[in-house]
Amino acid sequence: MKKIIALISIIALTTSCKKHTNKSESNLTNEISIAESIALAHGIENWKKVSEIQFTFNIDRDSSHFSRAWTWKPKTGDVSLITNEDSISYNRESIDSTSLQADKAFINDKYWLLAPFQIIWDNVDYISIPLQPAPISKQLMNKITITYSNEGGYTPGDAYDFYFDKDYLIKEWVFRQANSEKPTLLTTWENYKEFNGLKICLDHKKAEGNWKLYFTDVIILE
Repeated sequence: MKKIIALISIIALTTSCKKHTNKSESNLTNEISIAESIALAHGIENWKKVSEIQFTFNIDRDSSHFSRAWTWKPKTGDVSLITNEDSISYNRESIDSTSLQADKAFINDKYWLLAPFQIIWDNVDYISIPLQPAPISKQLMNKITITYSNEGGYTPGDAYDFYFDKDYLIKEWVFRQANSEKPTLLTTWENYKEFNGLKICLDHKKAEGNWKLYFTDVIILE
């Protein structure tokens, strides 16, 4: 157990963290907002049918590789984690000292996988700006910036800039730790695949360097 917590802590420093709490489903109103349009474009209407998600979170950096495999049952809150070092299972309603670090890693990895849904699940403030140059491709895209509260969650006060196309699919994003003006991390959103109606982006790359964050073994069960 000590090995897995140490490994998670090291990797967590290299990846963006996000909000701890989330709502079980979206509450879409008759007036569709930009955030809701993004969630709909990625298949949020099919979320209510999901009983289990399996996925492996991977990071390749130069010659190194890291991965951790997750099984999550969103209706019950049961989570299982497997790495090369160890494994752990817990329920998100009863997190204790033995599962805290694993849950921080889970929240991080789930956010990368389901960020288009977290925009409306989480309690965030957001503003939208049309036709801004995307930071990597430099193409003109629509932009939405979300900011988390300074209270609550594992990493309060963070901000994200999402750049999306005319179909409301996210193509690039910027993570800004503690809402700093300077970007902490920016990556592409590539290789979308559909899993039971959910459009999942599998690959994220930096503009420079040999770095890639990606998902494998994705299974979404109804």
